[in-house]
Amino acid sequence: MIGKIAISFFLLAVCVTIHAIGITFLLSRLNGSPNLSDRRFWPPTLSLIKVAGQLVLLHLLEISLWSLYYLAGQAMPDLASALYFSSVTYTTTGYGDLVLPERWRLVGGIEALTGILMCGWSTGFFFTVVSRMFQEQQRVAAGAGPKP
Repeated sequence: MIGKIAISFFLLAVCVTIHAIGITFLLSRLNGSPNLSDRRFWPPTLSLIKVAGQLVLLHLLEISLWSLYYLAGQAMPDLASALYFSSVTYTTTGYGDLVLPERWRLVGGIEALTGILMCGWSTGFFFTVVSRMFQEQQRVAAGAGPKP
């Protein structure tokens, strides 16, 4: 039991690292993007779609790591089940049609808490991007031009 919990905390750390790398990469690509200050509809909207898609890809990578742990530990019978279980646990949907063996139940809870944190981080980041976009558009509308 202690070993599974230790590995779960390691996976939490890996998820935080993946998210930090991914968000840092997204920030570097957004800084100075002319789409943030564009007052037309589609350029900023396409930027938001790209950000949302890239955040979802980060989450899918993290979900995949948890599912591989379930598969390797024989907590789930096959990869499809492990991916499905991990996705509904990470997102806290929790349908309950697949459940972990009793000795794995705390691991599922740790994954759910990790998912809550990572989804919250993504939501905060997305809000920041929208706020920055709004500020840049206001700056352009005021005649200040986009930030250099």
